[in-house]
Amino acid sequence: MKICVTGATGFVGAALCDLLAVLGHSVIKVVRRDLGPGSIAVGEISAATSWAEAVAGCDVVVHLAARVHVMQETVADPVALFDAVNTIATRNLVLAAARAGVKRFVFVSTVKVNGESTAPGHPFTENDAPAPQDAYAWSKYQAEEELKRLAHQHAMEFVIIRSPLVYGPGVKANFASLMRLVARAWPLPLGGIHNQRSLVGLGNLVDFIATCVAHPNAANQTFLVSDGQDLSTTELVRAMACAAGVTARLLPVPAGLLLLAGTCLGQGAAIHRLCDSLQVDIAKARTLLGWVPPHSVSSGLVRAYKGTSKQ
Repeated sequence: MKICVTGATGFVGAALCDLLAVLGHSVIKVVRRDLGPGSIAVGEISAATSWAEAVAGCDVVVHLAARVHVMQETVADPVALFDAVNTIATRNLVLAAARAGVKRFVFVSTVKVNGESTAPGHPFTENDAPAPQDAYAWSKYQAEEELKRLAHQHAMEFVIIRSPLVYGPGVKANFASLMRLVARAWPLPLGGIHNQRSLVGLGNLVDFIATCVAHPNAANQTFLVSDGQDLSTTELVRAMACAAGVTARLLPVPAGLLLLAGTCLGQGAAIHRLCDSLQVDIAKARTLLGWVPPHSVSSGLVRAYKGTSKQ
């Protein structure tokens, strides 16, 4: 099978391309700058990006490239940029794929389309009404809707995958910062948090994407994906410490006090992510596709530490 992967050099894309090659697929890597044979350069993705060469002769497109959620915006009009890169460019890619005779379009979206948090024990499901709450989530939701509309018009199969936070070798941003703090055995005020959060290890995510590339039951479906093991922030820090080979040093500060302090220091949003629950139900993936996450959280964290230490 010939598969076009956008964002092929990214955190998820590089791992996915490796797996697809191992599975015997021919992979076309869509990248910003030319990497030689097997790659097609399209430059910085925008509403004007031309996709025709990238999708020519392909059976499946896996669309990973996107403008991701940005904590501290520096551009003048982030809403317009999210729209151009995540919605309009995706729509144009879907049209190019349909015109090229691509059979299936796999779009990796975000759980933020469902919303920002859940009540403990009440995970998001694929049947919940979308509730995007920022420009990034809205742009991904709009891209989902464009994909479904155009795929139906052109009789092309689609698969939408909504992912929570992804961790693994080379992970960046706040998760990487927390990993470093834990590995240094610094005392952390995260010992009294009783939330529940779903995460997905890189190995589990790319395995699921590869499943959706070929599984007949994935056609025209939306899926939530995770490790299948939800953790509180306190439990996550302990699991990180175990993976790093150190002892977790946790101070049992109540979540309410953390939230108050975070708000006073202008870090309320970051503390909410540490204290709030965000769970997803992967029963649909299990039952419809027979998919079981191949890697545990503990093994995924070990891989994350090993991979990050080599960089």
